[in-house]
Amino acid sequence: MTAEKFQARAIRRRRRFNKNRRMKKIYSNKRPFIVLLILLALILPLKFSLTAQMQTNQATPRFPIKREESPESWRRDGLNAIEQAKKNKIPKGRAKNVILFIGDGMGITTLTAARILEGQLRGESGEENRLSFEQFPFVALSKTYSANQQTPDSAPTMSAIMTGIKTDEGVLSVNQNIVRGDYKTVKGNETETLLEIAEDAGKSTGVVTTARLTHATPGACYAHTADRDWESDKDIFDRKKDAFNAKFPDIARQLLEFNHGDGLEVAIGGGRTKFLPGETNDPEYPNVKGERLDRRNLAIEWTKKYKNSAYVWNKRQFDTIDAKKTEHLLGLFEPSHMQYNYDRPRDRAGEPSLSEMTVKAIDVLSNNKNGFFLMVEAGRIDHAHHNGNAFRALTDAVELSNAVRAAESKINLDDTLIIVTADHSHTFTMAGYPIRGNNILGLVREVDDNGIVEEKDKADKNGKPFTTLGYGNGRGYRGGERPVLTEEQVTNPDYKQEAAVPLGDETHGGEDVGIFANGASSYLIHGVMEENWIFYAMQEAMRLKK
Repeated sequence: MTAEKFQARAIRRRRRFNKNRRMKKIYSNKRPFIVLLILLALILPLKFSLTAQMQTNQATPRFPIKREESPESWRRDGLNAIEQAKKNKIPKGRAKNVILFIGDGMGITTLTAARILEGQLRGESGEENRLSFEQFPFVALSKTYSANQQTPDSAPTMSAIMTGIKTDEGVLSVNQNIVRGDYKTVKGNETETLLEIAEDAGKSTGVVTTARLTHATPGACYAHTADRDWESDKDIFDRKKDAFNAKFPDIARQLLEFNHGDGLEVAIGGGRTKFLPGETNDPEYPNVKGERLDRRNLAIEWTKKYKNSAYVWNKRQFDTIDAKKTEHLLGLFEPSHMQYNYDRPRDRAGEPSLSEMTVKAIDVLSNNKNGFFLMVEAGRIDHAHHNGNAFRALTDAVELSNAVRAAESKINLDDTLIIVTADHSHTFTMAGYPIRGNNILGLVREVDDNGIVEEKDKADKNGKPFTTLGYGNGRGYRGGERPVLTEEQVTNPDYKQEAAVPLGDETHGGEDVGIFANGASSYLIHGVMEENWIFYAMQEAMRLKK
């Protein structure tokens, strides 16, 4: 179901609900004696069960509960879940392959709202839905603080996951002894990444992201730098002239000059400008140029450096790649970040989905009989949250779930470990007391004390409705008096949810995030874990040593 159809269906349901309520009220006002007749007819009122009474009082929710629900069904489902848990085996075997999925900024509220949205896109109430990885047998919580931040950014969090060492804000795969922005402090303080260890062990490696390939999360897999923003040599020139003059390698350059094993086999994402020289026009947007000052075309260098390699920048080229014959694949589908999944169909050159990129990466990496390590990031969940736009954050989270499902269909869980987690959370909230099946993007409609759905949207103290979803801070701050919101307005894909504190960009949240694991040695993920412990779980699963 498209976003437009989703919004239209929600509006039609609301109008039909309001019409039915008005008709019931008119009918009741014109025929009051019917109530008396009914009361007289109920000679044995105690025969009416509580369940039947509730079913009579409840109006149809906007998205219907399509499965059977009763006291017996809750009991049956609970017993079945426990019986299934008793049958689960502890998978202690070695993981030949590890696939690490990162939902950037995918906190617990994002998971809850995304699962509801996914269900509602199918026309269901949504609350009972589960994302693909929420069915994994091993689940834990991750403490995301960094060495110097209570609420972290993506650089130290991904560095912790990839190296096992927590570090400071804004730096990639170096320890906390470094000084941010001082290139001279990098040497000797680098922390080896799992991707580097896997390459040195003869495995294939890959990075897939919907963000720029040089952004913090993918960059922490292969680069070591004093500043996450040093993505190209121009970035270094603009920020630290001494580092530029010393020819300190930017993140894009470090990807090409990666000297572990035989180099990354797969690198797919956005960020073309970081790889193209300043005088080169972008192939998709003629008015956009590359930004490299060293005049190096790193995309072309990739194809010259590696045998049986390929560089692609659009969907058609991507689809023609023969994974069996391709040993090294570079894909750069946008000058900057890739499109949100909702906007992707309108991209002029065409972009593959996260699911498609994941499948292609697995196909290429699977050529190596020694196994592989693959990191897949849904990077734009984070960007949508920073923008205060819940719809795009949630639809990108749903696509991450699709990518996990696609990966499961390609591998054998007996020799592959899949981990799904987030690097941090956001100030994203889910509040009010909305009815079951309430549009997760919509205005709050509650149930009254008699179990009847209220006729009007829930209002604040000033009589104005509000949405289930919101942000603690960010661009959605309205200032002054709150506006009178409508369902049409708040279910628009471009709507920015209200925020309590005015900021140019919404910030990260500091609470724990989920870790979901399935497959070989997935039992290592359990309890409340420090975020950097994820590295040691993956390392142990693959039986790799530093």
